[in-house]
Amino acid sequence: MQPAPEHSESELLQFRRAKLDELQKRGIAAFGGKFEVSHDPGTLRKNFVEGIDVKVAGRILSRREMGKATFFDIGDITGRIQCYLSKSDVSEEDYALFIHQIDIGDFVGVTGQSFVTKKGEPSIHVKVLIPLSKALRPLPDKWHGVTDREIKYRQRYLDLISNDRSREIFVTRSKMVAEIRNYLHGRDFLEVETPMMQDVPGGAAARPFETHFNALDQKMYLRIAPELYLKRLLVGGFNRVFELNRNFRNEGVSRRHNPEFTMLEAYWAYADFEQMADLVEDMICHLAEKFCGGLIIEHKDEEGALTKTIDLSRPWKRVSYRELVKGAAGEDWFTLSKEAKVERAHSLGVNEIHAGDEHHELDQKAFEKLVEEKSFNPTFVTHVPKELVPLAKQNVADDSVVDVYELIINGQEISPGYSELNDPIVQRQRLLDQAGEETQKIDEEFLLALEHGMPPAGGIGIGIDRLIMMLTGAESIRDVVLFPQLKRKTES
Repeated sequence: MQPAPEHSESELLQFRRAKLDELQKRGIAAFGGKFEVSHDPGTLRKNFVEGIDVKVAGRILSRREMGKATFFDIGDITGRIQCYLSKSDVSEEDYALFIHQIDIGDFVGVTGQSFVTKKGEPSIHVKVLIPLSKALRPLPDKWHGVTDREIKYRQRYLDLISNDRSREIFVTRSKMVAEIRNYLHGRDFLEVETPMMQDVPGGAAARPFETHFNALDQKMYLRIAPELYLKRLLVGGFNRVFELNRNFRNEGVSRRHNPEFTMLEAYWAYADFEQMADLVEDMICHLAEKFCGGLIIEHKDEEGALTKTIDLSRPWKRVSYRELVKGAAGEDWFTLSKEAKVERAHSLGVNEIHAGDEHHELDQKAFEKLVEEKSFNPTFVTHVPKELVPLAKQNVADDSVVDVYELIINGQEISPGYSELNDPIVQRQRLLDQAGEETQKIDEEFLLALEHGMPPAGGIGIGIDRLIMMLTGAESIRDVVLFPQLKRKTES
């Protein structure tokens, strides 16, 4: 029988090791090999046909002994199916083996026939049961799953075994990423790969991870963005390119930040930021309609109570950066002195202010606190100050701003989009202006490419992790990243 729940973990481990020893004494392979599968558990249940021969493998997730018969569920990421094992259908030795040596958590393969119980439950009438892998540790409590967040993220496999919601999020994520690729391929974008290790980190203002390339004996950096390499491809005549891959930024970890994250970047020759906004709006709505059942996205807490609703109905709002900041911080905000801005900012609860902040830095901190954090339905924030975006084209009518959008949904930036700067002279000066602040570094190879001529183009970035958070209702980036970065566990 199963060990009583009051046993300690060490006692449970001893019980299971003893069962492993008994299997091995009997010459039974406790860690088996190939098993020919005809159906996955969840697929069989979803597309159930009664009276057919089946071979199904999976992990035992529950069991209920009823006299001379046992019901048990086996499952995997596709779902689960009930199995029925009767003492009259197998040898006494095989039945005893299942009752005494097989545990919840073990992997087994079953051969039998599909049937429906009197209670209407799709099931497998088991004729043969083969142990495939012995679990030496018990599973999380079947009713509560993994509730400790440290275990949830550090031992994700336990979370996936016991938490239907987690499995659903990661299956949906995989399908969404595949659909993003399909969407772009269908619009003639070519997927490419650019270097993960770069000798000059560029394409964003961020602190990189450093490494050393022994063969070349030089310092290298994990990329913070693929932008400057993708633009080289525009120079080379690739008119529509995208990359969907990892970026690395050696910065903080929070509910919305992971130092290793997935980013989509795409560039479209002869387009501008407004066309890129149209593309992003259409693509995100397409994903919502395909995977979320519509354009109304509900976020719920762990108890299932509604916490917020995001409305993706089109058209999405487009409004200038300055208009939004003035609406939140005062119509006179952009006429104030730095001292007056600091005083106003503090009065409005914007407290992350530093003595050396320039006007554009104070503007941005006011924007992030008073506008971005409070914007949940989609908003394209357009025409940002040029100091904030050194790789974008200046606006013709107002050279103090650049032709960009920042898409805000769910209180955070989901996607920036630019009319890309393709003037090598202006680009060099912008990078020189920024280099002193240790933001954008000067990449001479990139500037050399620009001097050979880059077509006007629109470009976008989409933070895939944040997009998945918004569409699935997850409230932490760690809930949409299979293996988030965690501090090394110290030995007790």
